[in-house]
Amino acid sequence: MSRNKTSLYALLLLGLLGSVTAYNYLMVLPTGARSHYNVGSALAKGLAAAGHQVTLISPFPLKKPIQNINDVPVPNILKSMGGDIDNLLKRSEKPIIQQIIGFYDMGIRLTNTLLQDPIVKKLKDSNQTFDAVINEVFLNEAHFGFAEHFNAPLIGLGTFGAISWNTDMVGSPSPASYVPHALLKFSDHMSFVERVINLAFLSYEYLFMKFYYLPQQEQLFNKHFPNNKQDFYETRSNAALVLLNQHVSLSFPRPYSPNMIEVGGMHIQRNRSALPKDIEEFIKGAKHGVIYFSMGSNLKSKNLPQEKRQALIDTFSQLKQRVLWKFEEPNLPGKPENVFISDWFPQDDILAHENVKLFITHGGLLSTTESIYHGKPFVGIPIFGDQFLNMARAEQNGYGKTVNYEELTTERLLAAINKLLQEPQAIKLVKDMSARYRDQPQLPLERAVYWVEHVTRHKGAKYLRSASQDLDFVQYHNLDAILVLYGGILFVLYCILLLIRRAWGGLQNLFLGRQTAKAKVKRN
Repeated sequence: MSRNKTSLYALLLLGLLGSVTAYNYLMVLPTGARSHYNVGSALAKGLAAAGHQVTLISPFPLKKPIQNINDVPVPNILKSMGGDIDNLLKRSEKPIIQQIIGFYDMGIRLTNTLLQDPIVKKLKDSNQTFDAVINEVFLNEAHFGFAEHFNAPLIGLGTFGAISWNTDMVGSPSPASYVPHALLKFSDHMSFVERVINLAFLSYEYLFMKFYYLPQQEQLFNKHFPNNKQDFYETRSNAALVLLNQHVSLSFPRPYSPNMIEVGGMHIQRNRSALPKDIEEFIKGAKHGVIYFSMGSNLKSKNLPQEKRQALIDTFSQLKQRVLWKFEEPNLPGKPENVFISDWFPQDDILAHENVKLFITHGGLLSTTESIYHGKPFVGIPIFGDQFLNMARAEQNGYGKTVNYEELTTERLLAAINKLLQEPQAIKLVKDMSARYRDQPQLPLERAVYWVEHVTRHKGAKYLRSASQDLDFVQYHNLDAILVLYGGILFVLYCILLLIRRAWGGLQNLFLGRQTAKAKVKRN
């Protein structure tokens, strides 16, 4: 029996037992980015398949009803974030500080938009009860108030990977000496200069969040959850569990609290579905294989400047491979004969096809995870956020090549493609990585469902909570103890040195006195 079938049977068995063990969950997925939604909806479907009820708040309505899922769509979020998503290319050209400020301001808007929506207000005012509240953690901390409002444990879902937004919720340590910030393209083996930059960036983020961003989230929290007894900062540091869209085999080892669980890749389809006939025929008929090109769900190829689009067209026209290009318009002027365009492709199933040889991507976490899972090397054109870090890891591990967007030319892109296609070592390395990633005792979705149920069964599983969550900045970093201990030692050493100096001075004076007395005796 295959592992995929075993997993399916396990979830179905849990579903049959639902009358005994079924729980009721509220899931809040506020981000108007389809990739984030795909991670959260995978968990919602997994919980529903296990027999639990899930009330799902998100910007994207379900395409068709799913048993045990109560869909609560909030499409206004898409309007709120529309400008941010459409202008990602322009935003990437701004200085990094301006990018960060704009990024966090977007979070304030999406947080407020969801809380002000009439359908969400109606849910808040209802007499519904939930056994746990599952919140995506993406610049929406005021939403954590849903947990106490419904008297339920708070579970965070980190769709972005490990970052201070979610590690702070459970007290996972992030030593700046070997844990780079998610927006920096450093590895865990940083040079001295990189460690200085990382520390400076983390310090800036800490101060920015503490004095600019979090106070704005606190205002929204107090406005929309005025009856909550816990204050905003207590709520933020009292999560029962954080599920992290990451896996150590895809990144690097780093410390986690016991209630931060890696479930990276739970959105990946383990059973490949049949491709549409025209796509299947296009791929099968490619004598030299196929290259798949997509800039993700948020970046649109149609919005690329003309010179960048032309560089892509010129590159693909010189390839002997066929190319699947996710292009959001029905016509592409100058489209080469070896190129197939569509505004949507079943990415997971395409990457699973044995005749697909390479992936050209923006470097997003979901896309790179899928490519690694299916054992396909990839060329990355990172634009924003963690895409630079994801591509830096791929390059360091030998199965990826980065072409910076600003430097995107036919020559550079063609060189990167040929380098990976003609390098057997790159294919071997990504397949080795895929084997390590697949070698897990349980599938990521099974693990996620188990931990959600575990925390629910044990009423928040407070035994997992780290004492670090009760410490302030000075106490957490032991600054007061360091001051007393090492300050005390330095004070004692200073006193000893002072005594030695005085004693030495006394001896010198005594010696000089005797020498003076002897000189007087001789003169007399």
